Amino acid sequence: MKTMFELDDEMKIPAVSLPLVLLPGYMLDASLWDEVVPLLQWAAPIYRLPLGPGATTEEIAHSVAQAAPERFVLVGFSLGGYIARKVAELYPERVAALVLVASSLEVDSAERAKAKQDAIRALDPSTFRGLSMGAIAQSLHPDRRGDRELVTRIREMGSRLGYGALVLQSGLQRDGIAAASLTCPTLVIGAEQDPLRSAQETRELAEAIPGATLDVIEQSGHMLPLEQPQALVDAIKAWLGVPANAL
Repeated sequence: MKTMFELDDEMKIPAVSLPLVLLPGYMLDASLWDEVVPLLQWAAPIYRLPLGPGATTEEIAHSVAQAAPERFVLVGFSLGGYIARKVAELYPERVAALVLVASSLEVDSAERAKAKQDAIRALDPSTFRGLSMGAIAQSLHPDRRGDRELVTRIREMGSRLGYGALVLQSGLQRDGIAAASLTCPTLVIGAEQDPLRSAQETRELAEAIPGATLDVIEQSGHMLPLEQPQALVDAIKAWLGVPANAL
């Protein structure tokens, strides 16, 4: 498998000198990465892009590519991991390396997708203030479920995105996104105690992508960038072959 420092064989450009694109997850915005970005100390520009505009994973992937630099390292969290795979599928010449965090290959059945959309449309758009505190708490590591500040912070991201984003993101079809045909170096990162994306799902995702590296972080629930930002950064740097305290 290629190391990060062999990504651009002709130009001899290490991946750490390429721009970095960060994609958030379901009902999350750019502030998801507030702790991660300073810890990375990335040498090149960092782009925190939204999951949009677009009404399908393909349309959103095109929007990401339009907003991204010519060649970049791409990190996608959760739903952003699905979008990141679609970007790598559609623009293989531009994605130098791929990092998928707390993501999966799983897709909703037609029945589950319809039930989810029916439940969302039963909500009152005028009173939507983000995902429920209880649902957010259940996505975290058991030790963090009582962290009201963290739960509120996550809820406020959803509130800023609004009801329209809830409907759109909940309705995205996650099937038909490449895995086995991806050609860029890929790191898959999961959390051992993730209640939304199990360790088994993480392993299956890594196994589906040729040559992918798997790293599982302990003491974290689903929200790795917020629960364990240092461990997440350390995993990415270790994969890049960069000392944890240097870039």
